[in-house]
Amino acid sequence: MKIGLISGEFPPMPGGVGDFTRSLAERIRDHGHQVHILSRRGSTSETLNVSTLSGWGLGSLPAIRSWARQHSLDIVNLQYQTAAYGMSPFIHFLPAAIDAPLITTFHDLRYPYLFPKAGRLRDWIVMRLARSSAGIITSNQEDDLRLKRLPNRRIIPIGSSIPRANRGDSVAVTAPWRAPADANSFLLGHFGFVNAVKGIDYLIEALANLRSAGHDLRLLFIGGERNTVDTDEDAAYLTKLEDHIRQLGLADAITWTGYLPEREVAACFSAVDLMALPFADGASYRRSSLMAAIHCGCAILTTEPVVNVDSFEHGANLWLVPPRSADAIEGAILHLMSDREHLKRLRTGAAKLRAHFDWDVIARETIAFCQTFI
Repeated sequence: MKIGLISGEFPPMPGGVGDFTRSLAERIRDHGHQVHILSRRGSTSETLNVSTLSGWGLGSLPAIRSWARQHSLDIVNLQYQTAAYGMSPFIHFLPAAIDAPLITTFHDLRYPYLFPKAGRLRDWIVMRLARSSAGIITSNQEDDLRLKRLPNRRIIPIGSSIPRANRGDSVAVTAPWRAPADANSFLLGHFGFVNAVKGIDYLIEALANLRSAGHDLRLLFIGGERNTVDTDEDAAYLTKLEDHIRQLGLADAITWTGYLPEREVAACFSAVDLMALPFADGASYRRSSLMAAIHCGCAILTTEPVVNVDSFEHGANLWLVPPRSADAIEGAILHLMSDREHLKRLRTGAAKLRAHFDWDVIARETIAFCQTFI
């Protein structure tokens, strides 16, 4: 097959959907298929065929049609994330603009900002894309449930591009982020861009309470703070969060690494005692930061899913707490700090869980789904 992948972001720009698209393209190519990628200007690859557009306005539709025809694509797979296409409404009309069948992979179903008071139009335009796509891939149970009335759906989870690192290899990388005097601190980690849905406010409150009670904890924010496609709302949230950290007197207990190469991210994952990912809307397959922590075999504290996820087992492979509760986070951290053997069991459980998100499995399932529309 000749498969086209469209993504609103792609390396070297940071972003989970871009990393996913690159990894998926590499695995599909390794299975013997031709892959062509279309993304924003600035996207590059030394090993993949990448074309770019300057934007996602009205003119992008004929440009995408021309790209698909130029490469004689058998099928096009749109990697859809609300913010990645600059909040443009036009990408939602792509199925009718190209000749090849379009499969849409919904990395989230959040509704885009279109204009003030757009109201129900925001819901309509996303659902229009879903209804007019030849096939739908969702990455998680929540979005699949919302689209349950539509045919030709499949859940295919996201994987992680972060490589696994040996714990012993992490020391040299992590040392710059911890003062020598804090070498024995219990180190919490957080990974992923900062916005309100990540539940970081509650983690900060728990950290402040535990340190006030005399517990030696530090928090390492791993990776970049903001995505290049973040909204103004996300930027304002980050500013407010940084102000809150200073007000609580936590500036010396929290370190931001900034953007790091993937191997250094993996080394930081290996060095932390507990990854804390307290999503305000619950743990989900849609969260690339959670998939990365699972892939690296971390001990993980996260929040209870809003729908049942059979593979998530409290105490066995994840430690689950109610969303939006600083008290619950505080209690969980306190328990796991005092039970290092349970931390080891959580790491073992996460390592077993990673088989659900193996890239070869993801690629094979994507290829099989695409073949049903040709």
